[in-house]
Amino acid sequence: MIITFTNFLFVPANRPERFEKAVASGADLICIDLEDSVPSDQKDIAREAVLTALAGIERKKTAVRINGLRTEAGLADLLALAHTDHPPSLVFLPMVESPAEVEIVWNIIGDRVEGLIPLIETVKGLRAGDAIAASKGVTAMMFGGGDFSAELGTKLEWEPLFAARGAFIMCCASARVVAIDVPYIDMANESGLAEECARAKAMGFHAKAAIHPRQLAAIDSAMRPSEAEIAEAREALAAFEQAGARAISHNGRMLEAPVMERYRRIVASVSSDQLENKEP
Repeated sequence: MIITFTNFLFVPANRPERFEKAVASGADLICIDLEDSVPSDQKDIAREAVLTALAGIERKKTAVRINGLRTEAGLADLLALAHTDHPPSLVFLPMVESPAEVEIVWNIIGDRVEGLIPLIETVKGLRAGDAIAASKGVTAMMFGGGDFSAELGTKLEWEPLFAARGAFIMCCASARVVAIDVPYIDMANESGLAEECARAKAMGFHAKAAIHPRQLAAIDSAMRPSEAEIAEAREALAAFEQAGARAISHNGRMLEAPVMERYRRIVASVSSDQLENKEP
């Protein structure tokens, strides 16, 4: 698993005037949303706007969230992406509750995109999370806390969703795919965003979605490995290798294979960032 983004920005598909602003926001990835942010009577117009825009946007930093596969709009979205000359790099799949849904999408557009990102937004979806995460084409999964909290009858806050987040993380870890956390919806609460980002990272999330450009800096600061973490990882890896890849005590801590795996992921994520940002 190589992590190539720590944040991404949702932008409504029915607001094409915002697409270029989203691209210029500094987000690692933008996700043009055909689902929740688009009223039902604007689905067709929004889809056409997305197909037009994809021709002029950098593909590797662009994703599209289609409508649910059980809806007419979702099927139309999928077929449109199957026939466009300019498909996005990634496709987000909402309300996934079965690996069969992922299989259908991959069979139709798998040769046209870099990967699929199912959203786990229901109890049924979470119970099938291991199989969904392990499905062919899945490179990441996203925790859809908004719909999940609605189903549970709770607020979209950390404590009510703590157990669900933990179960979700284990699904992602078992399949070694990137785990993405739900957006923080209180846009005026900067300290709350920073706290939730720190909690998400500590739990094992690799990235967090944003619903406004001003959230990106806080997400990036919290989710991306710090200079201290990178230095610690490199020093520990060097010491471990010098010891012949055997368990040793280093700076008062035991270094052994499971610990080293985390350090390797940190260094791999930094190397990936450097490759992504390398000048041609």
